[in-house]
Amino acid sequence: MTDHALRRLRENPRLAELAAFPFNFDLDRADHGEPVRLASGRPLKPIAGDDLGGTYFLCADGPVLYADSEGSAGVIGSSVDEALEVLVGLPSWYDHLGLTPADGTERILAAVAESEAEIREHHGIDAERAELRAALGLPERSSVELVGLLHAALLGTEPDFLLINAVEGGAHSLLDPHPRPPLWEAVLERGRTDLALQREGSSWEEVARDRTRRALALRAAQYDRRDTDLALLRHLLKHEAEASMTDELRLAAVLVGLHGLAEDLPLLYEVRETTYDTWCGLGGMPEPGESGDRLREWAEDLDDSRFGTDPSDETVFTWSGLAREQGMVELARVSLIRLLDEIDFRAYQNERQGKPPDRLDAAQLRSLTYELEDLGDIFQALRAHRLHVPLETRVQDRVSALLKLARLERETGRLPAAISTLAQLRDTLARPADDTLPYWRGTNLGAFIVEEHHEVARAAAADGSLTEEVREVTEAAAALLAELSEAARASVRPKSIPQSPPG
Repeated sequence: MTDHALRRLRENPRLAELAAFPFNFDLDRADHGEPVRLASGRPLKPIAGDDLGGTYFLCADGPVLYADSEGSAGVIGSSVDEALEVLVGLPSWYDHLGLTPADGTERILAAVAESEAEIREHHGIDAERAELRAALGLPERSSVELVGLLHAALLGTEPDFLLINAVEGGAHSLLDPHPRPPLWEAVLERGRTDLALQREGSSWEEVARDRTRRALALRAAQYDRRDTDLALLRHLLKHEAEASMTDELRLAAVLVGLHGLAEDLPLLYEVRETTYDTWCGLGGMPEPGESGDRLREWAEDLDDSRFGTDPSDETVFTWSGLAREQGMVELARVSLIRLLDEIDFRAYQNERQGKPPDRLDAAQLRSLTYELEDLGDIFQALRAHRLHVPLETRVQDRVSALLKLARLERETGRLPAAISTLAQLRDTLARPADDTLPYWRGTNLGAFIVEEHHEVARAAAADGSLTEEVREVTEAAAALLAELSEAARASVRPKSIPQSPPG
C-alpha cells in the first residue's frame, strides 16, 4: 500500500487545491453525512469528498472506496495513489463506470475524448493534470490503461468492501453495472477440483474423510453426473453417513439410487438405519429385495423435488453454508445481506400498498437469522429477526421469536429494546390469542424465558443508567419463576442478578 500522493496533498495547499478543482478530490469534504461502515468490520476512514455529495474512504488494507450520495459504492483504486491516477487521468471517471478493457481502444478513447471535450468547454484540465501528476509522482498512463485499472478495482469491491449503513444495516448497491459470478460458482470450485482428482483415482480417502470437501465433491457430482462415478459415490455415501442426516447424505443416496441397481439396496438400507434422523430423512426408500427400477423411481422423485442439475436452482443458504465452511465468510455475508435487503424492501413495499406479508419471506428470514448468527454477524441477524417476528402469528411461535429477539438485542447492546421486547413477551403470555402454548410453565421454554430476564437484568444493572428498568425486569423474572412448575424451576440456571429491586 502506498499513500505518497495523499501525504503530498495534505502537506501542500496548492496541490490540494488542484486536486479539489478540477479533479473533484476535496480534502475538506471528508464528511459523508450518514454513518457507514464495512460489513466485514474492517476499518474505514473518510479522506476526501466531491461536489456531488460523494465521499472517498480509505480502507484498512489500502483500497479507496467511493460512495456517492445515491446509495452506491465501489472500490476505485487499490491504493490512494492508484485512485488519484484514475481521478486525475479520467476526470469524468464517473461517466465511464460501464467501460471495460473488452470495449476496445477505439471505443474507450472516443468516450473519454468526448467527455473531456465537454469539460474543456468550461475550464482547463490539461495543464492542471500535468502539474498534479508531476508533483505527486503519478505515472502518465493512457485512458485505456486507466479504464483497465478502474474496472479491476470495481470488480474487487465485493466481498471484502461491502459498504452498509451503520444504523439500519442496509447495503449500498454496486457503483458499476458489471456482472459478477454467482455465489455457487466460487463455492463449487474446490469441489470440482476434488471430484476431478477422485475420478483420476487419487484423493479418495483424503476428500471422503473431510466433511467440507466431501460435501463439495458430492455437490460437484450433482451437477456433473457420470455413469462411471458409482463406486466413488458409494464411497462418499458411506463416509457421509458418519455425519448423521445431512442434505449431502440425501444427495449421495439419490445419486447412487439413480443408477437403479438392486445390489445397492443393502448399502442404502444400512445407511438409512444409522440413526433415527437418517431413518426419517431417507423415508420411502425401497428395502433390500425390491427391484432396481423401484430404487431408480424413488431416487428420481427425490431428485426432482430436492436437487436437480442446475446449481442456480439451489437455495442461497446451501451455498452460503458451504462458503462459510470453506472460510469464505465475506462471500457468504454479502450474499445473505443482499437477500435480506431484497426482503426488507419487499416488506416496505407491501406495507405501503397494504398487501399482506409474503409467507416465503418468513421462511427465508428464519434461515437468514440462523445463517447470519453462524457467521457471527449478530447485527445483521438481529435485523433479519426483527422483520421475522411480526410474521409469526401463533402464540407458540411468537413467544419463541420474541425470546430470541430479546437475546439478540441484548447481545448487541440494545438493552432498552430488549427490555421492551420482554414486556411484549409477557403480554403475549398473559393474553394469548390462541391455545398453542398452554403448558409453557412446565417446559424448558418457561425456564429459558426466566433466564433471559435474568440476563437482561444483569446487563442493565451493569449499564448503570437503567435503574428503574432493572427493577422492572427483576420483578418480572421473580414473578415468572414463581409460575413455573417445580421441575422447570429447578432447570433455571442460577444467575448473578440483584436479589431485590434496587432502591
